[in-house]
Amino acid sequence: MARMAARPRFPRFALAAGGYESFYLRAVDPRAPRGIWLRYTVHKAPGKPAVGSIWIVMFGEDGPVAFKQSTTGPTVPAGGYIAIGDASFGPARIEGAAGEASWSLTREGDAAPLHHLPSPLLYRLPLPRTKLESPHPASTFSGTVTVRGRTYELARWPGMVGHNWGAQHAERWIWLHAGFTDGWMDLALGKITVAGRTTPWIANGMLELGGTRRRLGGLGRRTVVHESPTSLRFEVAGARGEARSPREQTVVWRYADPDGGEHHTANCSVASLTLHEPELRTTGHGAAYELGMREITHGLDVLQYPDP
Repeated sequence: MARMAARPRFPRFALAAGGYESFYLRAVDPRAPRGIWLRYTVHKAPGKPAVGSIWIVMFGEDGPVAFKQSTTGPTVPAGGYIAIGDASFGPARIEGAAGEASWSLTREGDAAPLHHLPSPLLYRLPLPRTKLESPHPASTFSGTVTVRGRTYELARWPGMVGHNWGAQHAERWIWLHAGFTDGWMDLALGKITVAGRTTPWIANGMLELGGTRRRLGGLGRRTVVHESPTSLRFEVAGARGEARSPREQTVVWRYADPDGGEHHTANCSVASLTLHEPELRTTGHGAAYELGMREITHGLDVLQYPDP
């Protein structure tokens, strides 16, 4: 597949019915169940100005601490991906603040980008309405994160940078990322609505072990999923495994849809994962598991931050 560089697309929303774009990262302490999840998002509802939001969760020994801050006027910095107020998200440096949290991070790593959709044409067509890629699927992060007066030192914590955008969120989605001693996995699964009907699960992603990449999933390939906000069992073309999120380390955000709807999104960036096939791999807290859903009967506390 042709190599495509990540580039912001949100300025086009001013001329369209609406949409969203996000750059996000997760990094995890390899020695302890601590991790960070950051998301910079611009949201454009029809007939309204674009709103930029910064989201952060610090997953620590005492549970996650989360903040979100929104403002109008997101910009594209020179040589970067997105800026919201004084916060900037670039290919090599990520800085900002939200609520009682602030951070200054640098990213290293030259892994080739992952384009989840199997053809460059799908990134240009209206469908699917959600596009995603991982500009940096395997990276390390260094720097500091300060939350409520406590400073965490990141010394080459492994993680990734992701990017998604579109005119509509998937009807239901799963994102799974994990780092292993000899590789990583980045897998996205989604159900989308077409002509009023919801499709079965469609999986797309990549598994790299020992320097060899394997494409996972694919349109029309067998996909079996048993999911809840804190657990996942999956079987896709190329891989089979399971993930678990400690309930006390799972946060639930509200995600607004450009058309006025809403999803609840459960995220844990210190989840465990066992990969059974093609080769056995395990990580006790080095995985991220996210479930986006319509239902509000999941029984988990929802963070009281509106979106956007």
